[in-house]
Amino acid sequence: MELLLAITIGVLVATSVYLMLDRNVLRFLFGLVLLSNAVNLLIFGAGRLTAGAPPLIDAGAYAPASVVANALPQALVLTAIVIGFGLLAFALALVYRTYMTLGTVNSDEMRVAEPMDGQDLDTGRLGLGKPDPAQPASGREAGI
Repeated sequence: MELLLAITIGVLVATSVYLMLDRNVLRFLFGLVLLSNAVNLLIFGAGRLTAGAPPLIDAGAYAPASVVANALPQALVLTAIVIGFGLLAFALALVYRTYMTLGTVNSDEMRVAEPMDGQDLDTGRLGLGKPDPAQPASGREAGI
């Protein structure tokens, strides 16, 4: 069982690295989620896979009566899943706002900090300066 888990972790890490090397920000996020899942499996596997009972102690007993599963890796993985989901939701909201503002999810084309060819940056649409009422920010510039 440990060999199958190790192979699965290796495949997840390799796939996540492949996705994270792409210029597309969404693929980077999906690679980050896959890497998070691979680390969760690694933590779970490091806690030893034992065929035991759930980590519960009977009433009045000081220790479990038989072999039980390790509860610490399960608690760590559960916490990591919740934090990872919150990170994914926040990052997806940022990517969506970036797409609506810039019209692209390609990291090479996101040149807000360095406008190309000396062009002035329209800071009104980005919320950094005085808004231009003639051209409000909408999804039209992004092709939506």
